[in-house]
Amino acid sequence: MQQLTAMDATFLHLETPAMPMHIGSVSIYDPSTAPGGSVSFKQIMENAVTRGGSMPTMNNRILEAPLSIDLPYWIADEVFDPEFHIRHIALPQPGDWRQFCIQIARLHSRPLDRSRPLWEMYVIEGLDKVAGCPKGCFAVYTKVHHAAIDGVSGMELAAATHDLEPDPARPPSTGVSVVKLESAPGVPELLFRAQLNAIRKPKKLLALAKEAAPGIARFSEGIRSGKLKRVGAVPFTRFNENVTPHRVFDSLLCDFEDIRTIKNMMKGVTVNDVVLAICGGALNKYLTIHNELPDSSLAALAPINVRSKDSAGAMGNQVSQMTVLLHTDIDDPIRRLAAVNQGTRDAKELTNAIGAKTMANSSQFIPTMLLASASRLSIKQGPANRKNPTYNCVVSNVPGLQIPVYFNGAKMLSSYGQGPLTDGNGLFHAVSSYCGQFTVAFTSCRQMMPDPAVYAQCLRESFNELLNAANKTDGGKKI
Repeated sequence: MQQLTAMDATFLHLETPAMPMHIGSVSIYDPSTAPGGSVSFKQIMENAVTRGGSMPTMNNRILEAPLSIDLPYWIADEVFDPEFHIRHIALPQPGDWRQFCIQIARLHSRPLDRSRPLWEMYVIEGLDKVAGCPKGCFAVYTKVHHAAIDGVSGMELAAATHDLEPDPARPPSTGVSVVKLESAPGVPELLFRAQLNAIRKPKKLLALAKEAAPGIARFSEGIRSGKLKRVGAVPFTRFNENVTPHRVFDSLLCDFEDIRTIKNMMKGVTVNDVVLAICGGALNKYLTIHNELPDSSLAALAPINVRSKDSAGAMGNQVSQMTVLLHTDIDDPIRRLAAVNQGTRDAKELTNAIGAKTMANSSQFIPTMLLASASRLSIKQGPANRKNPTYNCVVSNVPGLQIPVYFNGAKMLSSYGQGPLTDGNGLFHAVSSYCGQFTVAFTSCRQMMPDPAVYAQCLRESFNELLNAANKTDGGKKI
Protein backbone atom coordinates (compact mmCIF):
# COMPACT_ATOMS: atom_id res chain seq x y z
CA MET A 1 0.00 0.00 0.00
CA GLN A 2 1.48 3.34 -1.10
CA GLN A 3 0.31 6.79 -0.02
CA LEU A 4 -0.24 9.48 -2.62
CA THR A 5 1.67 12.74 -2.45
CA ALA A 6 -0.18 16.01 -1.95
CA MET A 7 0.38 16.84 -5.62
CA ASP A 8 -1.12 13.52 -6.72
CA ALA A 9 -4.10 13.94 -4.38
CA THR A 10 -4.78 17.41 -5.80
CA PHE A 11 -5.63 15.81 -9.15
CA LEU A 12 -8.23 13.66 -7.38
CA HIS A 13 -9.72 16.58 -5.44
CA LEU A 14 -9.96 18.79 -8.53
CA GLU A 15 -11.84 16.21 -10.59
CA THR A 16 -15.46 16.87 -11.57
CA PRO A 17 -17.64 15.50 -14.42
CA ALA A 18 -16.58 18.54 -16.47
CA MET A 19 -12.90 18.20 -15.47
CA PRO A 20 -11.75 14.56 -15.71
CA MET A 21 -8.14 14.56 -14.55
CA HIS A 22 -6.53 11.87 -16.66
CA ILE A 23 -3.81 12.11 -19.27
CA GLY A 24 -3.98 10.15 -22.50
CA SER A 25 -1.96 8.95 -25.43
CA VAL A 26 -2.98 7.49 -28.77
CA SER A 27 -0.65 5.61 -31.11
CA ILE A 28 -1.28 4.32 -34.63
CA TYR A 29 0.13 0.91 -35.65
CA ASP A 30 0.76 -0.95 -38.90
CA PRO A 31 -0.07 -4.66 -38.35
CA SER A 32 1.67 -5.75 -41.57
CA THR A 33 4.95 -6.08 -39.61
CA ALA A 34 3.45 -8.55 -37.10
CA PRO A 35 3.93 -12.30 -37.50
CA GLY A 36 1.23 -13.38 -39.96
CA GLY A 37 0.56 -9.77 -40.98
CA SER A 38 -2.24 -9.12 -38.47
CA VAL A 39 -2.90 -8.51 -34.78
CA SER A 40 -6.02 -9.84 -33.06
CA PHE A 41 -7.84 -8.32 -30.12
CA LYS A 42 -7.17 -11.56 -28.23
CA GLN A 43 -3.42 -11.06 -28.67
CA ILE A 44 -3.69 -7.53 -27.32
CA MET A 45 -5.59 -8.80 -24.26
CA GLU A 46 -2.99 -11.51 -23.63
CA ASN A 47 -0.16 -9.00 -23.96
CA ALA A 48 -1.88 -6.72 -21.43
CA VAL A 49 -2.13 -9.60 -18.94
CA THR A 50 1.47 -10.71 -19.43
CA ARG A 51 3.16 -7.32 -19.42
CA GLY A 52 0.81 -4.87 -17.80
CA GLY A 53 -1.01 -6.79 -15.12
CA SER A 54 1.87 -6.77 -12.65
CA MET A 55 2.48 -3.01 -12.99
CA PRO A 56 1.20 -1.01 -9.99
CA THR A 57 -0.39 1.59 -12.27
CA MET A 58 -2.54 -1.12 -13.84
CA ASN A 59 -3.85 -2.90 -10.74
CA ASN A 60 -3.90 -0.36 -7.89
CA ARG A 61 -7.09 1.47 -6.96
CA ILE A 62 -7.70 4.46 -4.70
CA LEU A 63 -8.41 4.04 -0.99
CA GLU A 64 -9.68 7.27 0.59
CA ALA A 65 -8.92 8.25 4.19
CA PRO A 66 -11.97 8.96 6.41
CA LEU A 67 -13.19 12.59 6.10
CA SER A 68 -10.09 13.43 4.00
CA ILE A 69 -8.11 13.53 7.25
CA ASP A 70 -5.08 12.13 5.45
CA LEU A 71 -3.85 11.65 1.91
CA PRO A 72 -5.38 8.70 -0.03
CA TYR A 73 -3.57 5.42 -0.68
CA TRP A 74 -2.96 3.14 -3.64
CA ILE A 75 -3.94 -0.43 -2.86
CA ALA A 76 -4.01 -3.64 -4.93
CA ASP A 77 -7.01 -5.56 -3.66
CA GLU A 78 -8.50 -7.21 -6.75
CA VAL A 79 -7.38 -9.49 -9.56
CA PHE A 80 -6.29 -7.74 -12.73
CA ASP A 81 -9.33 -7.56 -15.03
CA PRO A 82 -8.33 -6.64 -18.61
CA GLU A 83 -11.83 -7.27 -19.97
CA PHE A 84 -13.13 -4.33 -17.94
CA HIS A 85 -10.31 -1.95 -18.85
CA ILE A 86 -9.68 -2.81 -22.53
CA ARG A 87 -12.40 -2.05 -25.09
CA HIS A 88 -12.64 -2.70 -28.85
CA ILE A 89 -14.26 -0.14 -31.19
CA ALA A 90 -14.07 0.99 -34.84
CA LEU A 91 -14.42 4.25 -36.74
CA PRO A 92 -17.41 4.63 -39.05
CA GLN A 93 -16.74 4.83 -42.78
CA PRO A 94 -14.74 6.32 -44.36
CA GLY A 95 -12.41 6.32 -41.32
CA ASP A 96 -10.55 9.60 -41.93
CA TRP A 97 -8.47 11.89 -39.69
CA ARG A 98 -11.43 14.11 -38.76
CA GLN A 99 -13.44 11.12 -37.51
CA PHE A 100 -10.38 9.85 -35.67
CA CYS A 101 -9.91 13.18 -33.84
CA ILE A 102 -13.61 13.30 -32.90
CA GLN A 103 -13.46 9.76 -31.50
CA ILE A 104 -10.35 10.48 -29.42
CA ALA A 105 -11.94 13.68 -28.08
CA ARG A 106 -15.07 11.76 -27.02
CA LEU A 107 -13.06 9.06 -25.26
CA HIS A 108 -10.93 11.68 -23.53
CA SER A 109 -14.07 13.47 -22.26
CA ARG A 110 -15.25 10.56 -20.09
CA PRO A 111 -14.07 10.28 -16.46
CA LEU A 112 -12.51 7.06 -15.16
CA ASP A 113 -14.30 4.78 -12.69
CA ARG A 114 -12.88 5.62 -9.22
CA SER A 115 -13.88 2.20 -7.85
CA ARG A 116 -11.43 0.43 -10.20
CA PRO A 117 -7.76 0.89 -11.15
CA LEU A 118 -7.65 4.26 -12.89
CA TRP A 119 -6.89 3.39 -16.51
CA GLU A 120 -8.62 2.35 -19.73
CA MET A 121 -7.44 1.21 -23.16
CA TYR A 122 -9.34 1.40 -26.45
CA VAL A 123 -8.32 -0.54 -29.56
CA ILE A 124 -9.65 1.44 -32.55
CA GLU A 125 -9.95 -0.11 -36.01
CA GLY A 126 -11.18 1.33 -39.31
CA LEU A 127 -8.45 3.95 -39.92
CA ASP A 128 -8.71 3.35 -43.65
CA LYS A 129 -8.53 6.97 -44.84
CA VAL A 130 -6.01 8.49 -42.42
CA ALA A 131 -3.20 10.08 -44.43
CA GLY A 132 0.12 8.27 -44.12
CA CYS A 133 -1.45 5.11 -42.70
CA PRO A 134 -1.73 1.96 -44.85
CA LYS A 135 -5.16 0.35 -44.98
CA GLY A 136 -5.72 -1.99 -42.04
CA CYS A 137 -3.92 0.12 -39.45
CA PHE A 138 -5.33 0.33 -35.94
CA ALA A 139 -4.86 2.75 -33.04
CA VAL A 140 -4.60 2.26 -29.29
CA TYR A 141 -5.85 5.06 -27.05
CA THR A 142 -4.87 4.75 -23.37
CA LYS A 143 -5.85 7.04 -20.55
CA VAL A 144 -4.49 6.95 -17.00
CA HIS A 145 -5.41 9.22 -14.11
CA HIS A 146 -2.97 12.06 -13.53
CA ALA A 147 -2.81 11.05 -9.87
CA ALA A 148 -1.03 7.88 -10.99
CA ILE A 149 1.42 9.14 -13.61
CA ASP A 150 2.96 12.24 -15.13
CA GLY A 151 4.22 12.68 -18.68
CA VAL A 152 7.64 11.11 -18.05
CA SER A 153 6.31 8.06 -16.20
CA GLY A 154 3.74 7.72 -18.97
CA MET A 155 6.60 7.39 -21.47
CA GLU A 156 8.23 4.80 -19.19
CA LEU A 157 4.98 2.84 -19.15
CA ALA A 158 4.81 2.96 -22.95
CA ALA A 159 8.39 1.73 -23.23
CA ALA A 160 7.60 -1.21 -20.93
CA THR A 161 4.67 -2.36 -23.07
CA HIS A 162 6.47 -2.18 -26.45
CA ASP A 163 9.24 -4.20 -28.10
CA LEU A 164 12.27 -3.22 -30.16
CA GLU A 165 11.55 -5.86 -32.82
CA PRO A 166 8.39 -7.33 -34.34
CA ASP A 167 8.80 -10.87 -32.98
CA PRO A 168 10.92 -10.86 -29.80
CA ALA A 169 11.56 -14.02 -27.86
CA ARG A 170 9.42 -14.09 -24.74
CA PRO A 171 8.20 -16.76 -22.31
CA PRO A 172 4.81 -18.28 -23.16
CA SER A 173 1.84 -16.55 -21.57
CA THR A 174 0.08 -18.38 -18.76
CA GLY A 175 -3.00 -16.18 -19.16
CA VAL A 176 -2.67 -15.22 -15.49
CA SER A 177 -1.30 -11.97 -14.13
CA VAL A 178 0.62 -12.24 -10.86
CA VAL A 179 -0.60 -9.50 -8.54
CA LYS A 180 0.19 -9.24 -4.85
CA LEU A 181 -3.21 -8.57 -3.31
CA GLU A 182 -3.50 -6.42 -0.19
CA SER A 183 -6.12 -6.30 2.52
CA ALA A 184 -7.79 -2.90 2.74
CA PRO A 185 -7.23 -1.43 6.23
CA GLY A 186 -10.25 -0.45 8.28
CA VAL A 187 -11.13 3.00 9.60
CA PRO A 188 -9.20 2.61 12.91
CA GLU A 189 -5.97 1.76 11.10
CA LEU A 190 -6.37 4.63 8.64
CA LEU A 191 -6.95 7.06 11.52
CA PHE A 192 -3.85 5.71 13.28
CA ARG A 193 -1.77 6.16 10.13
CA ALA A 194 -3.07 9.73 9.81
CA GLN A 195 -2.00 10.48 13.37
CA LEU A 196 1.51 9.12 12.75
CA ASN A 197 1.82 11.21 9.58
CA ALA A 198 0.71 14.32 11.49
CA ILE A 199 3.43 13.69 14.11
CA ARG A 200 6.14 13.23 11.47
CA LYS A 201 5.16 16.19 9.31
CA PRO A 202 6.65 19.02 11.45
CA LYS A 203 10.08 17.36 11.40
CA LYS A 204 9.97 16.94 7.63
CA LEU A 205 8.74 20.52 7.23
CA LEU A 206 11.68 21.79 9.29
CA ALA A 207 14.10 19.88 7.07
CA LEU A 208 12.49 21.32 3.93
CA ALA A 209 12.57 24.84 5.36
CA LYS A 210 16.29 24.47 6.11
CA GLU A 211 16.89 23.20 2.58
CA ALA A 212 14.79 25.94 0.96
CA ALA A 213 16.08 28.91 2.99
CA PRO A 214 19.11 29.74 0.78
CA GLY A 215 16.96 29.52 -2.36
CA ILE A 216 14.27 31.78 -0.93
CA ALA A 217 16.93 34.31 0.00
CA ARG A 218 18.37 34.21 -3.54
CA PHE A 219 14.88 34.58 -4.98
CA SER A 220 14.01 37.58 -2.81
CA GLU A 221 17.30 39.33 -3.50
CA GLY A 222 17.03 38.64 -7.23
CA ILE A 223 13.53 40.15 -7.42
CA ARG A 224 14.60 43.23 -5.43
CA SER A 225 17.69 43.83 -7.55
CA GLY A 226 15.93 43.15 -10.84
CA LYS A 227 18.25 40.26 -11.76
CA LEU A 228 15.31 37.86 -11.64
CA LYS A 229 12.24 38.64 -13.73
CA ARG A 230 8.71 37.36 -13.22
CA VAL A 231 5.89 37.21 -15.73
CA GLY A 232 3.62 40.19 -15.11
CA ALA A 233 -0.10 40.57 -15.72
CA VAL A 234 -1.53 37.93 -18.06
CA PRO A 235 -4.46 38.85 -20.34
CA PHE A 236 -7.81 37.07 -20.05
CA THR A 237 -8.76 34.96 -23.09
CA ARG A 238 -11.48 32.52 -24.14
CA PHE A 239 -9.26 29.71 -22.78
CA ASN A 240 -9.56 31.10 -19.25
CA GLU A 241 -13.32 30.55 -18.98
CA ASN A 242 -14.86 27.59 -17.14
CA VAL A 243 -14.64 24.38 -19.16
CA THR A 244 -17.51 22.16 -20.28
CA PRO A 245 -17.34 18.32 -20.23
CA HIS A 246 -16.75 18.21 -24.01
CA ARG A 247 -13.32 18.04 -25.64
CA VAL A 248 -11.69 18.54 -29.04
CA PHE A 249 -8.40 17.12 -30.28
CA ASP A 250 -6.05 17.61 -33.23
CA SER A 251 -2.33 17.83 -33.90
CA LEU A 252 0.60 19.22 -35.85
CA LEU A 253 2.91 16.49 -37.18
CA CYS A 254 6.28 17.46 -38.68
CA ASP A 255 9.85 16.22 -39.11
CA PHE A 256 12.11 16.51 -36.08
CA GLU A 257 14.94 17.53 -38.42
CA ASP A 258 12.95 20.64 -39.37
CA ILE A 259 12.60 21.53 -35.68
CA ARG A 260 16.38 21.21 -35.34
CA THR A 261 16.84 23.45 -38.39
CA ILE A 262 14.76 26.14 -36.70
CA LYS A 263 16.63 25.65 -33.41
CA ASN A 264 20.02 25.99 -35.10
CA MET A 265 19.02 29.29 -36.71
CA MET A 266 19.76 31.16 -33.50
CA LYS A 267 22.44 30.74 -30.84
CA GLY A 268 21.26 29.37 -27.50
CA VAL A 269 17.79 28.39 -28.71
CA THR A 270 16.40 25.05 -27.49
CA VAL A 271 13.81 22.69 -28.95
CA ASN A 272 11.45 23.81 -26.19
CA ASP A 273 11.91 27.45 -27.29
CA VAL A 274 10.92 26.46 -30.83
CA VAL A 275 7.80 24.72 -29.55
CA LEU A 276 6.76 27.75 -27.50
CA ALA A 277 7.36 30.06 -30.47
CA ILE A 278 5.22 27.81 -32.70
CA CYS A 279 2.41 27.84 -30.14
CA GLY A 280 2.73 31.60 -29.70
CA GLY A 281 2.44 32.15 -33.45
CA ALA A 282 -0.54 29.79 -33.70
CA LEU A 283 -2.39 31.54 -30.88
CA ASN A 284 -1.64 34.90 -32.49
CA LYS A 285 -3.26 33.69 -35.72
CA TYR A 286 -6.19 31.90 -34.09
CA LEU A 287 -7.21 34.78 -31.82
CA THR A 288 -6.75 37.24 -34.70
CA ILE A 289 -9.21 35.18 -36.77
CA HIS A 290 -11.71 35.56 -33.91
CA ASN A 291 -10.85 39.25 -33.36
CA GLU A 292 -9.73 38.47 -29.80
CA LEU A 293 -5.94 38.94 -29.83
CA PRO A 294 -4.88 40.88 -26.69
CA ASP A 295 -2.33 43.68 -26.94
CA SER A 296 -0.13 41.99 -24.30
CA SER A 297 1.41 38.54 -24.62
CA LEU A 298 -0.26 35.30 -23.59
CA ALA A 299 1.62 33.06 -21.15
CA ALA A 300 2.01 29.29 -20.93
CA LEU A 301 2.59 26.96 -17.99
CA ALA A 302 5.49 24.61 -18.76
CA PRO A 303 5.91 21.56 -16.49
CA ILE A 304 9.47 20.66 -15.43
CA ASN A 305 10.51 17.05 -14.81
CA VAL A 306 12.24 16.57 -11.44
CA ARG A 307 12.10 12.75 -11.50
CA SER A 308 15.41 11.19 -10.48
CA LYS A 309 16.90 7.99 -11.92
CA ASP A 310 16.09 6.21 -8.65
CA SER A 311 12.38 6.99 -9.06
CA ALA A 312 12.08 5.72 -12.63
CA GLY A 313 8.89 3.69 -12.98
CA ALA A 314 7.41 4.93 -9.70
CA MET A 315 3.77 5.97 -9.57
CA GLY A 316 2.70 9.57 -9.11
CA ASN A 317 3.92 12.99 -10.23
CA GLN A 318 7.38 14.41 -9.80
CA VAL A 319 7.16 17.73 -11.59
CA SER A 320 7.62 21.42 -10.94
CA GLN A 321 6.64 24.20 -13.32
CA MET A 322 7.54 27.57 -14.78
CA THR A 323 5.48 30.27 -16.49
CA VAL A 324 6.77 31.65 -19.79
CA LEU A 325 5.55 34.32 -22.20
CA LEU A 326 4.57 33.10 -25.68
CA HIS A 327 5.02 36.58 -27.18
CA THR A 328 1.78 36.45 -29.12
CA ASP A 329 2.14 40.23 -29.39
CA ILE A 330 5.03 39.80 -31.87
CA ASP A 331 4.06 38.99 -35.47
CA ASP A 332 7.56 38.42 -36.83
CA PRO A 333 8.53 34.73 -36.24
CA ILE A 334 12.27 35.37 -35.78
CA ARG A 335 11.74 38.18 -33.28
CA ARG A 336 9.17 36.03 -31.45
CA LEU A 337 11.63 33.10 -31.20
CA ALA A 338 14.35 35.42 -29.84
CA ALA A 339 11.94 36.88 -27.27
CA VAL A 340 10.75 33.40 -26.22
CA ASN A 341 14.37 32.29 -25.79
CA GLN A 342 15.12 35.23 -23.50
CA GLY A 343 11.90 34.62 -21.57
CA THR A 344 12.65 30.94 -20.94
CA ARG A 345 16.12 31.88 -19.71
CA ASP A 346 14.55 34.31 -17.25
CA ALA A 347 12.00 31.69 -16.15
CA LYS A 348 14.70 29.05 -15.63
CA GLU A 349 16.78 31.46 -13.54
CA LEU A 350 13.70 32.22 -11.44
CA THR A 351 13.00 28.51 -10.93
CA ASN A 352 16.64 27.65 -10.24
CA ALA A 353 16.85 30.34 -7.56
CA ILE A 354 14.68 28.24 -5.24
CA GLY A 355 15.10 24.88 -6.94
CA ALA A 356 12.50 22.96 -8.96
CA LYS A 357 12.70 19.94 -6.63
CA THR A 358 12.13 22.11 -3.55
CA MET A 359 9.12 23.76 -5.20
CA ALA A 360 7.66 20.34 -6.02
CA ASN A 361 8.21 19.05 -2.47
CA SER A 362 6.66 22.08 -0.76
CA SER A 363 3.10 20.94 -1.54
CA GLN A 364 3.61 17.94 0.75
CA PHE A 365 3.09 20.09 3.82
CA ILE A 366 -0.29 21.58 3.01
CA PRO A 367 -2.74 20.13 5.58
CA THR A 368 -4.72 17.36 3.90
CA MET A 369 -8.19 18.61 4.87
CA LEU A 370 -7.19 22.14 3.80
CA LEU A 371 -5.95 20.77 0.47
CA ALA A 372 -9.28 19.05 -0.20
CA SER A 373 -11.31 22.08 0.95
CA ALA A 374 -9.23 24.48 -1.14
CA SER A 375 -9.69 22.30 -4.21
CA ARG A 376 -13.46 22.17 -3.74
CA LEU A 377 -13.60 25.94 -3.15
CA SER A 378 -11.57 26.56 -6.31
CA ILE A 379 -14.03 24.43 -8.29
CA LYS A 380 -17.05 26.21 -6.77
CA GLN A 381 -15.78 29.74 -7.37
CA GLY A 382 -14.05 29.04 -10.66
CA PRO A 383 -10.84 30.77 -11.77
CA ALA A 384 -12.82 32.23 -14.66
CA ASN A 385 -14.71 34.42 -12.19
CA ARG A 386 -11.52 36.19 -11.11
CA LYS A 387 -10.50 37.40 -14.60
CA ASN A 388 -6.84 37.47 -13.53
CA PRO A 389 -5.24 34.30 -14.92
CA THR A 390 -1.65 33.34 -14.16
CA TYR A 391 -1.34 31.59 -17.55
CA ASN A 392 -3.49 30.96 -20.64
CA CYS A 393 -2.56 27.42 -21.66
CA VAL A 394 -0.20 24.52 -20.92
CA VAL A 395 2.72 23.44 -23.11
CA SER A 396 4.12 20.10 -21.90
CA ASN A 397 7.17 18.77 -23.75
CA VAL A 398 8.09 15.14 -23.01
CA PRO A 399 10.85 13.63 -25.22
CA GLY A 400 9.78 10.36 -26.81
CA LEU A 401 11.43 7.25 -28.21
CA GLN A 402 13.71 7.79 -31.22
CA ILE A 403 13.85 4.19 -32.46
CA PRO A 404 11.02 2.11 -33.99
CA VAL A 405 8.95 0.16 -31.46
CA TYR A 406 6.36 -2.57 -31.88
CA PHE A 407 3.12 -3.49 -30.13
CA ASN A 408 2.24 -7.16 -30.55
CA GLY A 409 4.49 -7.09 -33.62
CA ALA A 410 2.73 -4.07 -35.18
CA LYS A 411 5.05 -1.13 -35.87
CA MET A 412 4.15 2.18 -34.25
CA LEU A 413 3.75 4.82 -36.96
CA SER A 414 2.93 7.88 -34.84
CA SER A 415 1.92 8.87 -31.33
CA TYR A 416 0.01 11.82 -29.80
CA GLY A 417 -0.61 12.97 -26.24
CA GLN A 418 -3.66 14.44 -24.50
CA GLY A 419 -3.78 16.42 -21.26
CA PRO A 420 -6.40 17.42 -18.69
CA LEU A 421 -8.28 20.73 -18.74
CA THR A 422 -9.43 22.74 -15.72
CA ASP A 423 -11.57 25.81 -15.17
CA GLY A 424 -9.36 28.69 -16.22
CA ASN A 425 -7.17 26.48 -18.44
CA GLY A 426 -8.97 25.23 -21.53
CA LEU A 427 -6.02 24.51 -23.83
CA PHE A 428 -3.33 21.85 -23.34
CA HIS A 429 -0.46 21.22 -25.79
CA ALA A 430 1.18 17.77 -25.45
CA VAL A 431 4.51 17.88 -27.28
CA SER A 432 6.41 14.67 -28.02
CA SER A 433 8.69 13.04 -30.57
CA TYR A 434 9.07 9.59 -32.07
CA CYS A 435 11.49 8.11 -34.58
CA GLY A 436 12.21 11.34 -36.49
CA GLN A 437 8.70 12.77 -36.07
CA PHE A 438 7.67 15.70 -33.91
CA THR A 439 4.10 16.25 -32.71
CA VAL A 440 2.29 19.14 -31.07
CA ALA A 441 -1.05 17.59 -30.10
CA PHE A 442 -3.64 19.76 -28.39
CA THR A 443 -6.72 19.18 -26.27
CA SER A 444 -9.28 21.93 -25.75
CA CYS A 445 -12.84 22.54 -24.59
CA ARG A 446 -15.33 22.29 -27.46
CA GLN A 447 -17.08 25.49 -26.39
CA MET A 448 -13.81 27.44 -26.28
CA MET A 449 -12.52 25.94 -29.53
CA PRO A 450 -15.40 24.84 -31.77
CA ASP A 451 -13.04 24.78 -34.77
CA PRO A 452 -10.00 22.63 -33.81
CA ALA A 453 -9.04 22.11 -37.47
CA VAL A 454 -8.56 25.89 -37.74
CA TYR A 455 -6.16 25.92 -34.79
CA ALA A 456 -4.32 22.90 -36.24
CA GLN A 457 -3.86 24.91 -39.44
CA CYS A 458 -2.61 27.88 -37.39
CA LEU A 459 0.02 25.60 -35.83
CA ARG A 460 1.04 24.41 -39.29
CA GLU A 461 1.33 27.99 -40.63
CA SER A 462 3.31 29.14 -37.57
CA PHE A 463 5.71 26.20 -37.98
CA ASN A 464 6.11 26.89 -41.72
CA GLU A 465 6.91 30.56 -41.07
CA LEU A 466 9.73 29.63 -38.69
CA LEU A 467 11.06 26.93 -41.02
CA ASN A 468 11.04 29.28 -44.02
CA ALA A 469 12.88 31.90 -41.96
CA ALA A 470 15.47 29.32 -40.93
CA ASN A 471 16.00 28.18 -44.53
CA LYS A 472 16.61 31.77 -45.61
CA THR A 473 19.43 32.40 -43.13
CA ASP A 474 22.86 32.99 -44.67
CA GLY A 475 24.28 29.50 -45.26
CA GLY A 476 22.51 28.20 -42.23
CA LYS A 477 24.65 30.39 -39.94
CA LYS A 478 23.20 31.14 -36.53
CA ILE A 479 21.89 34.63 -35.89
